[in-house]
Amino acid sequence: ISLFTEQEKGQFSSMKKSRGHKSDHGKGGGRFYTIVLFHQVSVTVIEARQLVGLNMDPVVCVEIGDDKKYTQMKESTNCPYYNEYFVFDFHVPPDVLFDKILKTLFTSLPKNLLRSGTLVGSFKLDVGTVYSQPEHQFFHKWALLSDPDDITAGCKGYVKCDIAVVGKGDNIKTPHKSTETDEDDIEGNLLIPEGVPAERQWARYYVKVYKAEGLPKMNTSIMANVKKAFIGENKDLVDPYVQVLFAGQKGKTSIQKSSYEPIWNEQIIFTEMFPPLCKRMKVQIRDSDKVNDVALGTHFIDLRKIANDGDKGFLPTLGPAWVNMYGSTRSYTIMDEHQDLNEGLGEGVSFRARLLISLGVEILDTSSPEIMSLLLFSGDRSSGKDRGDSESCDILSQTLLLSDRNATGKVEEFFLFGAFLEATMIDRKIGDKPINFEVTIGNYGSEIDNVGKPSPSGGKKSGGDGDEEESELIHGSSDEEAGDDDNDLVSVSATPPMKPVITDRNYFHLPYFERKPCIYIKSRWQDQRRRLYNANIMDNIADKLVETQVMHEGIGTGPIKDSDIRCIMSSICLVFVDQKLLLSHCACLQESMGQQAKTIRTQVKKNTVRDKIKLVQNFLQKLRFLADDPQHSVPDIYIWMMSNNKRIAYARVPSKDILYSGVEEETGKDCGKVKTIFFKLPGKKGFGAAGWTVQAKTEIYLWLGLNRQRKDFLSGLPNGFEENKMLKGPGSQSAPPISLTYMMKQIFQLRGPFVPGSQPVAADRSGLSDPFARVFFSSHSQVTEVLNETLCPTWDQLMVFDNVELFGEVGELRDDPPIIVIEIYDQDTVGKAEFMGRTFAKPITKMADEHYGPPRFPPQLEYYQIYRGNCAAGELLAAFELLQIGPNGKADLPPIEGPTDIDRGPILPVPLGIRPVLSKYRIEVLFWGLRDLKRVNLAAVDRPRVDIECAGKGVQSSLIQNYKKNPNFSTLVKMFEVDLPENELLHPPLNIRVVDCRAFGRYTLVGNHAVTSLRKFIYRAADKNGNDWNVHGRHTHTHTHGLLRHDALQRSEGIPKGGKKKKRKKGGEEVEEEELDESMLDWWSKYFASIETLMEVYPKELENEFDYFEDWLHSFNLFRGKAGDDEDQNVADEDRIIGKFKGSLCMYKVPVADEIQREMGFDSNMGMFQNIPTNDPINILVRVYIIRATDLHPADINGKADPYIAIKLGKSDIKDKENYISKQLNPIFGKSFDIEATFPMDSTLTVSIYDWDLVGTDDLIGETKLDLENRYYTKHRATCGIPSKYSIHGYNVWRDPLKPTQVLAKLCKDGKLDGPHYGPGGRVKVANHVFFGVTQFTKLGLKKQTDEHLALTVLNHWEDIPRVGCKLIPEHVETRPLLNPDKPGIEQGRIEMWVDMFPKDMPAPGPAIDISPRKPKKFELRVIIWSTDEVILEDDDIFTGEKSSDIFVRGWLKGQQEDKQDTDVHYHSLTGEGLFNWRFIYPFDYLQAEEKIVLSKKESMFAWDETEYKIPARLNLQVWDADHFSADDFLGAIELDLNRFPRGAKTAKQCSINMILNEQDVPMVSIFKQRRIKGWWPFLGKVEAELQLVTAEEAEKSPVGEGQHRLPFAMINFYQSPTI
Repeated sequence: ISLFTEQEKGQFSSMKKSRGHKSDHGKGGGRFYTIVLFHQVSVTVIEARQLVGLNMDPVVCVEIGDDKKYTQMKESTNCPYYNEYFVFDFHVPPDVLFDKILKTLFTSLPKNLLRSGTLVGSFKLDVGTVYSQPEHQFFHKWALLSDPDDITAGCKGYVKCDIAVVGKGDNIKTPHKSTETDEDDIEGNLLIPEGVPAERQWARYYVKVYKAEGLPKMNTSIMANVKKAFIGENKDLVDPYVQVLFAGQKGKTSIQKSSYEPIWNEQIIFTEMFPPLCKRMKVQIRDSDKVNDVALGTHFIDLRKIANDGDKGFLPTLGPAWVNMYGSTRSYTIMDEHQDLNEGLGEGVSFRARLLISLGVEILDTSSPEIMSLLLFSGDRSSGKDRGDSESCDILSQTLLLSDRNATGKVEEFFLFGAFLEATMIDRKIGDKPINFEVTIGNYGSEIDNVGKPSPSGGKKSGGDGDEEESELIHGSSDEEAGDDDNDLVSVSATPPMKPVITDRNYFHLPYFERKPCIYIKSRWQDQRRRLYNANIMDNIADKLVETQVMHEGIGTGPIKDSDIRCIMSSICLVFVDQKLLLSHCACLQESMGQQAKTIRTQVKKNTVRDKIKLVQNFLQKLRFLADDPQHSVPDIYIWMMSNNKRIAYARVPSKDILYSGVEEETGKDCGKVKTIFFKLPGKKGFGAAGWTVQAKTEIYLWLGLNRQRKDFLSGLPNGFEENKMLKGPGSQSAPPISLTYMMKQIFQLRGPFVPGSQPVAADRSGLSDPFARVFFSSHSQVTEVLNETLCPTWDQLMVFDNVELFGEVGELRDDPPIIVIEIYDQDTVGKAEFMGRTFAKPITKMADEHYGPPRFPPQLEYYQIYRGNCAAGELLAAFELLQIGPNGKADLPPIEGPTDIDRGPILPVPLGIRPVLSKYRIEVLFWGLRDLKRVNLAAVDRPRVDIECAGKGVQSSLIQNYKKNPNFSTLVKMFEVDLPENELLHPPLNIRVVDCRAFGRYTLVGNHAVTSLRKFIYRAADKNGNDWNVHGRHTHTHTHGLLRHDALQRSEGIPKGGKKKKRKKGGEEVEEEELDESMLDWWSKYFASIETLMEVYPKELENEFDYFEDWLHSFNLFRGKAGDDEDQNVADEDRIIGKFKGSLCMYKVPVADEIQREMGFDSNMGMFQNIPTNDPINILVRVYIIRATDLHPADINGKADPYIAIKLGKSDIKDKENYISKQLNPIFGKSFDIEATFPMDSTLTVSIYDWDLVGTDDLIGETKLDLENRYYTKHRATCGIPSKYSIHGYNVWRDPLKPTQVLAKLCKDGKLDGPHYGPGGRVKVANHVFFGVTQFTKLGLKKQTDEHLALTVLNHWEDIPRVGCKLIPEHVETRPLLNPDKPGIEQGRIEMWVDMFPKDMPAPGPAIDISPRKPKKFELRVIIWSTDEVILEDDDIFTGEKSSDIFVRGWLKGQQEDKQDTDVHYHSLTGEGLFNWRFIYPFDYLQAEEKIVLSKKESMFAWDETEYKIPARLNLQVWDADHFSADDFLGAIELDLNRFPRGAKTAKQCSINMILNEQDVPMVSIFKQRRIKGWWPFLGKVEAELQLVTAEEAEKSPVGEGQHRLPFAMINFYQSPTI
């Protein structure tokens, strides 16, 4: 059994017999983390509440890594409102991005410019925490602010924000804007992941660093000689120190000069909240250098793996334990090409060092004086250090570690044995020099470090804990098996060099034949086998669950059998059978899993199997999580292939996988077994095309265990060998062999039939390929024929390998034969063949004494997934059988019975027993047209043609005479007949190829497309019974639903916010507070009510909701050029698209069944494509409505953009540059555009958002493209959305030129339905369906009868009509992502819009609906401050010592701090009472639907134009103590939300702070409904105020003065009522 990578899981799961061999070639452990990808982190800072501080001017700094962005400063407020959007772009590996810390810092800027700002509080989490959330985002959550310098202070305030992380292809789903509310439940919406407690505590994280071993050299030998000449001694060439990074903080140990085995015994202490919102702690050993410190190795501690949050859980705890570090090769070079590996990026290719550390967490009781004094002491001690570098660093006593010598486990001697049975597929580039393999475990076996031979004196070396321990272990061993002579055993870590032999043009192999080289290494490590045993037990259970799932993967879809239930029950049993063998450190979790498993087992029934399978999958994830032990012990094994002493390629084997135990469940899955390992290039060399090729394929036997356990270390090898020892004579019995000689071998014949396969990747510039397959088995290789210029190769060839020699016993080879490697290449006329992909297979083995017949023979065809690098590259359909040649030779082999009518010379066809049964199918092709064809070889496509081919047969379309004038085909339907397998899964792909017919009979390939699955195009007759049930089962529900919807529609109209009326309970009944006034409603009323009933607002593109409108007309992308790997960002699939073919397919068996014959109708030329429209050119009026854009990517330096709309359709190009919106990332456009277009020439609509620039060209922010043609022709009728209510005037006016009755009549006619028949009582009948609805409406106060409402009810439930029914597009708004070609796949914002289309040959539509943005309404707020009471007394009288205050009140509307207004001063108040009788006047513009005040002002004196802001309507009132010679003293404040604030108390005595704290118990009022309010409100004291709201017109009629000024007598109108 071998290593099993993620990329090959899919293909091996389909091999019923091939679970023995897996592959290490391809993705690799760290490959994902080294791919550089585009990511975008967006942060919206909305507002803050409850900030701790007095009269502050807060600013928010958002910091990710080294990038910082700031909001604007808000003056004099503890509840600032920002609503600012920031975007951070990153082009780094995901692992680097996810470890970055996102900080939100709140700073209060001082009034004095010479002083720096004061940190109010901060909040931090890592980006990975955000990405792991649902939809990769936190939406409208409150982050709790705290001050790490003052952990006793508690909460410093809350900031409301959105955080999202977007990668390529990610779609951020945000709720519709109309559903947003000012969420006041802060505690219930904290910004923390699910499962994290709301109240987090401060904790100290103690990282204790003891010592390190096995560090590599960090200088050349030349430098060593120079040092020795000057200093006189040869010191170790490394100056190590340890650096720990956690939650944005950094701590370092001291530097140990010139030491390969440094001892620190120091600890680093971090103070951070618990649980932390940072998943990993990064521990690095670094080499101190005067020029640049270099990382020697990196280890990440995942805090989730060393903690348990259950009832019996524990805090993060680790060690003391050794952690192994891996990275680049140990040989020193001045420029290390694999330095990234030492930084923790990617899979390490060599052991670097190991570090003894421990981690503990202590929760701090901030109320304890002892804890606080300790914190103050450590804070003073570390105050001289750079803040953020290290909280504190303590030096532990030197006796800390030595007090318990076995704290990390007793040192034991381990024995590693390996035998190389086969080495093939060696790359030809290195085939001319001798090759050998070196095996290392830690530093043991490494030629560079020369560690491998134990010294008799027990000298100290990597892996030991000192002289005493080692010598005691060697000389005091009581093991009888090892013997005394074993102490002098010299490790053999490398095979002897051998010259490779040619296998074929590409690969070599080593001629081991019957003599197999061996290696063995003795090493010393702490005995932590129990941890590895536990991991193996859990892996074993998990593997059995996976195996069960693979064998019964059809359970999820097909009928459930009793055998399936038994299988699931047995797999669930596995979860708890071995629980007693597991360690106690995670016993709670395992115990609970075991209990759950027992419960599930008793509940498994036929109807619950699928649900229980999901639970078993959850168990699987938990087991995999537990199996990854964070406390390492024995390092992993590295196997290097050396060519002329140069390291070429490597393989890594986890030590736990080959660890031996006397208990079978504890033994590693690959221990004592032959496994197939593929070698790969190290580091970045293994990426891209260079990493696709195999460097070597080996069959290796590995065994690892204690030296005293090595009695049976050869027991798993194939039998029939003799051992060859290094030493002869006495004592050699216990020595391991240096090679094995096999005396027993078997002769086989391998047969491999190839049949039509699926689509490999494109390898030529044309998008086609000339493929051939190369098959490797053992040291044999064969090649198929080359198929010229094909997209889907169809070899139909039998490959026979004769006289294959395999070593071992017959039974072993039958159960576990070697694997077959198949590589697909593209033949090039010039240069070498290009690699296209690789797959693996296992043959079914037949022994000479077995019968060749069912059920095992002949073998069944199977699909094998082809991979190239990281991505799937097609499928191969094949079957392989391995036949033993008996004593009578080939005469006993079953004959090869191929078709007699095929004569292909030496190429053998596939035998009849394996060849699938064929049936005759007819394939009808609808040729509609070609779209968006790009230039080919710099020439435009003029006369294209489409060729369709499947299984050697095909058909050609008619020729398009002039692509520019009309890109549609003149002949719509053609058909051909072809023989295809009965089994639909074995159907070959269908190729679509477009060629351009040029002058002089030349043909140029434009592009091609392979339809890999034909199943969705197979015609199946409708189920009549199902339709009848549908008719009778739904019509009563339909009319009821129609009435309910209509009633809901009437109830939900015209509401200012969200379209809902405010209702109050009275006597258990709902009573409406106000009557509707439809004249006050506009389109925006419907938009904001859309979530309820009136209009669909789709959160994504409309075509996503309706299967891309491919109900009968499909779009096939045409590709050209070479396909790239996943990591090859330069060649994406989007770049290879050269155009689209529009058409469809329909296939069915012939002779034609009666049902199909009836469906064909009267026009036999159209086949199954009856009743489709013609594809003649048609003139269309396209009306595009653009509502708004949201979360646009900033395009200017100030973090904003000046967006405007650009629309392109055919030759029409509209740029609305004059109406750009200044400095907005969420602009409301509210515009419609009319464009005349002609289908099919103008079928792609492009809507772009540009950023206006005063100087230079405008920048594209993003664009979206719509295929209008598919929308126009779809049966879902996407030309104009169907409203839920019929109106002939007003905001909800009917937009379609055809009335509902006309639309319904046309649909019935097209679908050949009976009806519609309108009857009395609001009835309408369509095809045995009866609907009910309203039949009258009011016009100009008169009631009129009409059938339009009835018809509309049917249209809204058209999907209930059998056979032809489908959901019709409702009146809607779609939300489309904006993309930028420079940042492929990453959203640059979203746009809300919809499109109406009207044919020009129909009646003209009415004028476009007015969706222009609502203009804010002008109001004036008049506030009278009558008096204050119980205000805090701030001043002391110099003479009498009496307390007093000089009180005045300040007020302003949020966002208008520059319009602050103050009352006069009430001097020398001794009781806190003040009398003012003072009026404030605040004019403002207000949007009632959004409940926001609209401000327009210039950001600075240099700004070109004004910026519009939308701010919540909130009134701020503050009370101050006036001072003559110093700054005024702030006493208290209150903020009133004008839409919802507590009703004022009638008297000062009734006024209390509970009015603010317990809002749910106090009646709330809105100044916009109750225009005049007077009362007492609390702040630090009490204020009596009177609020009155008047419109601008009312204010003009009844003007008032500010302060205590009265109006002139002449302006008072005695005939109108006095106003305040």
